[in-house]
Amino acid sequence: MLIFYNKADLNIYLNASRSNNSTIGFVPTMGALHEGHLSLLRESIKNNLQTVISIFVNPTQFNNPEDLAKYPRTLDNDVEKIKSISDKIIVYAPTVDDIYDGNTKSTHYNFDGLEHQMEGKFRQGHFDGVGTVVKRLFDIVKPTNAYFGEKDFQQLQIVKKLVEKEKIKVNIIGCTIFREQNGLAMSSRNERLTNLQREKAEIIYKTINKAKQLFGTKSAKEVIEFVTGQFKNDSLFELEYFEIADEATLLPCIRKSKNKKYRAFIAVFVNKIRLIDTISL
Repeated sequence: MLIFYNKADLNIYLNASRSNNSTIGFVPTMGALHEGHLSLLRESIKNNLQTVISIFVNPTQFNNPEDLAKYPRTLDNDVEKIKSISDKIIVYAPTVDDIYDGNTKSTHYNFDGLEHQMEGKFRQGHFDGVGTVVKRLFDIVKPTNAYFGEKDFQQLQIVKKLVEKEKIKVNIIGCTIFREQNGLAMSSRNERLTNLQREKAEIIYKTINKAKQLFGTKSAKEVIEFVTGQFKNDSLFELEYFEIADEATLLPCIRKSKNKKYRAFIAVFVNKIRLIDTISL
């Protein structure tokens, strides 16, 4: 397995191996890989001649320094998981300086309002950080196809908008959420939960799944009130937000329209560990 720690060496290798008909699949991650990440790799391998995965904890998308410091860094373990799928996957594990060239700052982006909803309201500057690192990674890897999980659906829409506005030649492919047996969406942050917290966190998926059922006959306001009530008296979980939004614009649903696709978004704290999830309605 090839592991590159700087973009210069990675570029030399990728440029030498490119041909007119070759395709490169790319899976950008922050490491602490789980089955959701591995499913993205499998999808890439199936549809591309080469697959690159980046493992980089990006500082510019964290608005909470404590969250950045505690984010799991498990490169050796990640490499073993990647090898279990294929030893032909190319790993790019850069340093902060290799990505940012000594200037660790975000570029400010206008994502046509997508950045101001949900996560954008609660994590100031987050999507500038996401856009900055994804643009840099795309410039380095120059992939044909890039794979993102739908758990971070808002991020997926942001990346699609970035590609459109910056005229980047890459296909963005959203992939199904991978869940644990109790329905909890797989996340690197799950590793920080105790066994009890992990078990009890099934409430998140159960609640949004029930919200999906209710949305068939109830208004968005009534569904939001139901979800809020589910967490109101729960001492273990703190609901940060629950929103029902138009999938295309991410604007909140005020009155349902048959011509729009809607999605529910939720963020919950479990003892300062932040978990997000989403479901199509």
